[in-house]
Amino acid sequence: MTYSEVAKRLRLPLGFLLGISYLVFARPTPLTLAVGGLIALIGVIIRAWASGHISKNERLATTGPYAHTRNPLYFGSFLIAAGFAVAAHWALLLLVVAFFAFIYAPTMQRERANIAERFPEAYEAYAANVPVFVPRPTPWKATHPDDGDGFSLDLYLKHGEWKAGLTFLLVMAWLIWVTKNGVAAVWLIHRLVTGV
Repeated sequence: MTYSEVAKRLRLPLGFLLGISYLVFARPTPLTLAVGGLIALIGVIIRAWASGHISKNERLATTGPYAHTRNPLYFGSFLIAAGFAVAAHWALLLLVVAFFAFIYAPTMQRERANIAERFPEAYEAYAANVPVFVPRPTPWKATHPDDGDGFSLDLYLKHGEWKAGLTFLLVMAWLIWVTKNGVAAVWLIHRLVTGV
């Protein structure tokens, strides 16, 4: 089994484990929650925008956020994770960067090979003009784009990206509650589980 395959298998379980640990131990302040929440919200918006532009395995997405970065869904996820890290403590950004470097970078490399094989001619020009991860400030205009119709609400709903928005709202509600009440999350979970 290659490292890329291991990273693919670990991505979701590790993400859930880190997410649950975060919810239990995060102690945001009002300021860090506001700043981190804004960063995470931008990530949610980027993911929503991207999901409305991608028809997976049908055509090469080069419009919307895909004209700025080849991986806007992963970039949005990075901003969500980075935002919630900032909300708890800036040092958690190191964990987020490490997680993306060791887990998501191999995933993006594997997907890049798949997309280049499916759309060899179009992908060569696209890859030469659009960065892998960090977005370019201005959108790239393909010389022979298969633009589709721009953002599609149907695609957004089909991909289930609304779940990321809902999760963002639930996590923010939890963090606001923890910040406002000053109650240790571990104590609260213990009370909910044991009733004591």
